[in-house]
Amino acid sequence: MGRAHEVRAKAMAATAAKKSKLYSIYAKEIMKAAKGNPDPTSNDVLRRVIEKAKKEQVPADVINRNIDKVKKGTAENYDTVEYEAFAQGGSSLIIKCLTDNPNRTITFVKTVFNKCGAKMASQGAVSFMYEHLGVVGIKGHSEEEVMDALINADVDVNDIEVEDDTIVVYTEVSDLNNAKKALETAFPGVTFEIDEISYFPNDTVTLSPEDKTKFEHLLEMLDDLDDVSNVYHNVEL
Repeated sequence: MGRAHEVRAKAMAATAAKKSKLYSIYAKEIMKAAKGNPDPTSNDVLRRVIEKAKKEQVPADVINRNIDKVKKGTAENYDTVEYEAFAQGGSSLIIKCLTDNPNRTITFVKTVFNKCGAKMASQGAVSFMYEHLGVVGIKGHSEEEVMDALINADVDVNDIEVEDDTIVVYTEVSDLNNAKKALETAFPGVTFEIDEISYFPNDTVTLSPEDKTKFEHLLEMLDDLDDVSNVYHNVEL
């Protein structure tokens, strides 16, 4: 059913490698998700962000402090913005940012593009070549059991694959929370090994050694931007 999870995983480059940046990204995501309803028991998006933060060992203090900011009305306003670009050797990128100042963010991103030989693309010029999907993965159950749980809950599945001992389910973004709830109902206490909303390229490219070096430098420079939370691309690294 579609491309292998391994290919999809290799094509997605998460930029939250450094702890300080990881904490900063989750602080922004928590404040954004908590706006309007800072109670994770009734806010599915906030609950999902908190679960992911804990899984990545973000300290409870970081989580609670930023929820408290929202409760007190002192939190910054962050928006998600995405930029699309073409780079070396037919490569393409989608850059996801969380920012309180889009004008500042696009200036910084364009500066990196200019330094690294990338070109900003119009909205949709790159993303139409990617699938935007929700992804969950669990262990301890068979593919048939997982599929039955999703079918019984009337959850539409885009794809389901087995990666080692993990059952990986791909859904439309709008169906991700429904898929998680169906699996939690069918398998009480289940732990989600994977819980993401990501872009996956329909096709990947292999760069020459020279272009690959330039492309990796581009990724490094984007990673250094505080506003950049994730970069998705179609390069086999």
